[in-house]
This record gives sequence, structure tokens and C-alpha cells, in this order.
Amino acid sequence: MLTHTVTLREASKADLVAINQVIDAAIMTWKLPERVKRLSLPSYHYKEHDLQHIKLIVAEDDKQNIIGVAAWEQADPNDAPANYSPLLLHGIYVYPEKHHQGIGKQLLHAAEQAAIKQNYDGLLVKAQASAAGFFVAQGMRPLSIENEKRDYAHRYWKLIEKRKIENKR
Repeated sequence: MLTHTVTLREASKADLVAINQVIDAAIMTWKLPERVKRLSLPSYHYKEHDLQHIKLIVAEDDKQNIIGVAAWEQADPNDAPANYSPLLLHGIYVYPEKHHQGIGKQLLHAAEQAAIKQNYDGLLVKAQASAAGFFVAQGMRPLSIENEKRDYAHRYWKLIEKRKIENKR
């Protein structure tokens, strides 16, 4: 349940330090060895040049502190179910103390709306194993591994039902 107002907005280069702090805090909760987490952190950080091809959205609290982030871009069609064009959700990261307040759901909804506006068929995420429950609870379904050399083990897909969403407007 949301206890405070959360606002979503597009990120700017001025937000990158705060965005990467949210990502660090979220990753440090993952069920991985501490050394693995520390070594992998830099590969999850966003840099200024990423803003040219990746859409970053931040969630701010009522004091304009960045407490969550979502990132997406066009996905490789080979990663989605056959004949569908996917929008790749890089991830949703929320400060651990802000979990279970609806922030992740708001960020996922923003990604779904982006998929609709950009005419994608669905949303694809290559998730951390511990995030599976969240994505399944939001209506995403796991994709089977068809090619062990290519397919990421924790891929989730959600077909965007454009007609239902458009009719709700």
C-alpha cells in the first residue's frame, strides 16, 4: 500500500548518481554471494550515453527523492515468443525499505504504457531469479528455454492487450 505520493518522470543525466544508488541498494538484497554482488554492480549502472537508447523512468517520493527506477528499450525479437515484437524491460529497482508499497507496480505499468505507445506486442524481462514472484504476480509468464546457449533462464513475457487498455480510456 502506498503511504506517500509517488511521482514518475523521465530521468535525466543529473539523476544518474541517485539511480545507480537505488540499483546498488536493490542488488545488495539479492540472494547471491556478497563478492558476486560487489563485482557485478558496475555492470548494472547506467551512464550518460545509455540515455541515448534506453528509456529511464524514476519514481520520486513527495520530497523528490528518487526511490525507484525502471529502464527499457527495444528487444531482440528472437528473445520473445515467435511473431511478437517485444519491449525489453531492463529491470525495476526500488529501495528495499520502499518495497511492497506499489512502486514497482507503478513502474511496470509505465513500461506497459510505453509498449502500447510504441506499438510493441508485449513486454519482456530477463529477471533476477528472486524477482520471479513479482513478475508472475503482475501477469507475466515465464518463457521456456528453447536454446540453452542463447536463452536467459529467467525470462518473463506479458502480451499487451491493446484493445482492452484502449477501451478503458
